[in-house]
Amino acid sequence: MFTIRLLLASAFLYIFFQSSIPNLHSAIDNAGSDSTVSPAQKKAILFLGNSLTAGLGLDPGEAFPALIQQKIDSLKWNFEAINAGLSGETSSGGLRRINWLLRRKIDLLVLELGANDGLRGIPLELTRQNLQAIIDRTREKYPAVKIVIAGMEVPPNLGDEYTRQFRSIFRELAKQNNAALIPFLLEGVAGVKELNLPDGIHPNARGQQIVARNVWKVLKPLLEGMGK
Repeated sequence: MFTIRLLLASAFLYIFFQSSIPNLHSAIDNAGSDSTVSPAQKKAILFLGNSLTAGLGLDPGEAFPALIQQKIDSLKWNFEAINAGLSGETSSGGLRRINWLLRRKIDLLVLELGANDGLRGIPLELTRQNLQAIIDRTREKYPAVKIVIAGMEVPPNLGDEYTRQFRSIFRELAKQNNAALIPFLLEGVAGVKELNLPDGIHPNARGQQIVARNVWKVLKPLLEGMGK
């Protein structure tokens, strides 16, 4: 059963090469323009990820970054969630995009990349280097930024050693960079039919709510420590 769930979890990240980044361009491009609430007033949380973050197949408001924004708003905290999820994204793609994304001041980065690397059998060291480079560039631009790393897993058919080493990438990066870790982003969702879309490979609205709770457990204490 665990193997089936893990295989289905990996299928969530199957590459469809389509974007779902609602309002991302306006959020970044308007960073230096006059607005009702300036970036200096609202602290920015950048969610950099793949189809899970993008909310593929769902209304943008049902993706977990939007659900996190709802939780923040209900508490009247001064944070803005920016969804930079891109379906099919790899760690290399995220590294290519990060400089543009950092045009907007970022206070917290939620890094949800690497699973598509694993499904493609990309060398683990390259994945590790790319994720580290994203963290380094973000901290170089904004030294006080907080980092959250979302842990993922790959199916066991890729081999025990590859699977074990892949899983350890996220834990090791979190430890080495003093970053917070979401142990497994899809905990409680992977392989549960009722929490997936009819295609069986993407979380439905209920599934995204559980993903949001997994993220919120780690994110909330960090936001509280940032002055809310």
